[in-house]
Amino acid sequence: MISFLVVPAIPGNSQSITLAANIVAPPRLISRDWLVYLLFCPIHGLTHNPRISQSNFMARKKYAIIGAGGRSAMFLQAIFDDYSDVAELVALADVNQTRMDFYNRKLEDDKHDPVPTYHAADFDRMVAEQKPDTVIVTTVDRAHHTYACRAMELGCDAISEKPMTIDADKCQQIIDTVKATGRNLRVTFNYRYAPRNSKVKELIQGGAIGEVLSVHFEWLLNTSHGADYFRRWHRDKRNSGGLLVHKATHHFDLVNWWIDSRPKTVFGMGDLRYYGKENAESRGITGFYSRSRGSKLAADDPFALDMAEGGEYLHGLYLDAEHEDGYYRDQSVFGDGISIEDTMAVMVRYHNKAVMTYSLNAHCPWEGHRVMFNGTNGRLEVNAVEAAYVSGSATDFNLPGLHEIDEPEEGAGNVPELILQAHFEKAHTVDYEEARGGHGGGDVRLLSDLFHGAGDDPLGRAAGYLDGVNSIMTGIAANQSFNTGLPVDVDTLYKL
Repeated sequence: MISFLVVPAIPGNSQSITLAANIVAPPRLISRDWLVYLLFCPIHGLTHNPRISQSNFMARKKYAIIGAGGRSAMFLQAIFDDYSDVAELVALADVNQTRMDFYNRKLEDDKHDPVPTYHAADFDRMVAEQKPDTVIVTTVDRAHHTYACRAMELGCDAISEKPMTIDADKCQQIIDTVKATGRNLRVTFNYRYAPRNSKVKELIQGGAIGEVLSVHFEWLLNTSHGADYFRRWHRDKRNSGGLLVHKATHHFDLVNWWIDSRPKTVFGMGDLRYYGKENAESRGITGFYSRSRGSKLAADDPFALDMAEGGEYLHGLYLDAEHEDGYYRDQSVFGDGISIEDTMAVMVRYHNKAVMTYSLNAHCPWEGHRVMFNGTNGRLEVNAVEAAYVSGSATDFNLPGLHEIDEPEEGAGNVPELILQAHFEKAHTVDYEEARGGHGGGDVRLLSDLFHGAGDDPLGRAAGYLDGVNSIMTGIAANQSFNTGLPVDVDTLYKL
């Protein structure tokens, strides 16, 4: 049985900014205990099945993956395990051969043939030689549009990790390519499939609170998960579009889907207030380092990532691969070169006239979110504690990330998750079918839709490219508002 470490991929250097092919987001396969994810995190049984003869499954759809990092592992597991009867992986592409070789060694250890590998620059040749039906794009965010568009131009369908892309120009390129080619582009919004979020959609769609007039959405990232965005390639806004695009696209998609509308006007404010060297200096910190490895200062820093504890996987996918692209996974969150915000607030008016206030803070002591819907017939509240605390110890393995709590933690579960109150009635809690796994159990359901087809779904959870457009436009507009200090008319940013 094979065990894969789930880790984010390594972006290319500044000279390869256009074609860098790496994972956009950390994986959510089982639970995202953040440090265990970073260092060990096995994906249990990437390939449960014995070697499968191609002749037995002539109808299997062919897939290629561009971006051989952590998020791609979810698709690798799905193709080689639960969906091996309908899916076949024919190629893997990335900018880093060391990483692809690592994955192939794990496949061979489990008596599977290695997957053909290609450098990202040879993407066209990969498609020509391997003839995939669908290309799965799990690259660094800034390259999503490059490979999704090129795949469609070469006659393939595409599946893009979120966010679909990071700015309005790239978004327009995707829209134009879908129109010109007639190909299909799906976006992997797994949060829609989490049972709690599906229940919220069911309640609102069923009229439990009437017409939604306003939404308040607060998302908290803690000093483990939140801090990690400031160690990695995400810290450069050219790579990720900032957290309002990379991270909040999940949240903005949920609101669009929940209230069945799209953003019309966006105003935002945000800044880097906690992480970064200047902020640390203002709090009296005087000792700094560029990366954790080899630094004596990092040994006492609760924000440091100790790569020495990583064993085979961390070495295979990071340390052993550094010589190819010069990417250091363990950068200091209080170093220079951070261009994304950590403290953000956004106001949105939707086309259906609902309004939303939204905040995202990436330096909180606990992790989770709260959403409040006020409607013409009542109020619905969502309370989700995903990590009740972070101990502050760099050696503490109980450093949770974005996942559902498998066992109740101290400080968690004190507030009911779903509270519904109609006008002139007492509030009551709403039960839903809980599930474990990445994104609150959403990953498993998403994969079923992707590989088996969505089928009849009264909640409409399958997301197409227009859903991808509508989700990123809130963050893209907010970024523009950051720069101008003015509200942004979202409809002026793109043309359908």
